[in-house]
Amino acid sequence: MSVPLAKHLPKSRTAIVATAALSAGASQHRPYSSLPTCQCSSIDYSSTSETHLSTLSSSRSIVVSPAPRAPRHLRSQSTQLTQLTPRNTAKMSTMPAQHGHSEACCNVPPIVSKGYDAKGSYEELGGYKTYVTGPADATKGVVTIFDIFGYYPQTLQGADILATSGCYKVFIPDWFKGEPASLEWFPPDTEEKQKKLGGFFQKNPPPAVASATPAYVKALSEKYPNIKEWAILGFCWGGKVVSLVTGSSDNPFKAGVEAHPAMVDPNDATNIKVPLALLASKDEDAGDVAKFEANLSVPKHVETFADQIHGWMAARSDLEDERVKAEYKRGYETVLKFLSKHL
Repeated sequence: MSVPLAKHLPKSRTAIVATAALSAGASQHRPYSSLPTCQCSSIDYSSTSETHLSTLSSSRSIVVSPAPRAPRHLRSQSTQLTQLTPRNTAKMSTMPAQHGHSEACCNVPPIVSKGYDAKGSYEELGGYKTYVTGPADATKGVVTIFDIFGYYPQTLQGADILATSGCYKVFIPDWFKGEPASLEWFPPDTEEKQKKLGGFFQKNPPPAVASATPAYVKALSEKYPNIKEWAILGFCWGGKVVSLVTGSSDNPFKAGVEAHPAMVDPNDATNIKVPLALLASKDEDAGDVAKFEANLSVPKHVETFADQIHGWMAARSDLEDERVKAEYKRGYETVLKFLSKHL
């Protein structure tokens, strides 16, 4: 099945390459502490200094963003991502406990701007290397579908936030088998770069991953039988996976979340059968986001973070920028609040 990338990524050189391709065919991490009473917020962050976050924007949610633009990571502009020594964190924020969660499980840990020390570990699950984080006694699980860049500190920190603040067991499978897209391919301004990017999308089409996800969740359930309910969170490319799997007949999830999703298709929304949140950036097509929301017939939360780039909650997030860090944090707070209501 091909995905019409060109339609959803207008004027993008990458879209043309990816569409043609689809049509054709770990560093060591400190183990997560066992927390049988789910006091997730007790993880030690004392090795990092603390600074206060700037006050979050008080503006209400909107669904209208600037004129449609291709996702920033697919434009003719390079983006620098850094492998991050501990520095710059924020004070713990507190949200009220919801839907059976203890208050300790609703606190957002300090955001580490640089040098993040991931709390989870890697396991082989369902045939995939998987980053696993969260309390041993968790009864609710989240499968995170990373963006095309794979395991980055910003993405792993997000998984740890869900684990510490929501008391979820979080799993990030490596669908790319150790071969994520490289930032060196951007901008795709040479024939060689276009060929590599096209090959990547041909090898990793979202429909294929969506069809494999239910079996992966079954394998997780067999390994972790205490987890009774599941949600899915997808970034960028992974957002498309969320749309497809939550609209399938064998969907194993009770709720879904898409953060700065790529290839937003309003037609996908008509098939979605579970509560869904979509957090858009300024780079997603505002018209498609609005139509997608209108087509959802399930409980929903659709919001545009109007000054954030495509990727601000995952690999492309510049957490040394205080505004980005604040919105990164607010994004995860929004996810936690949504999941606490529907999972």
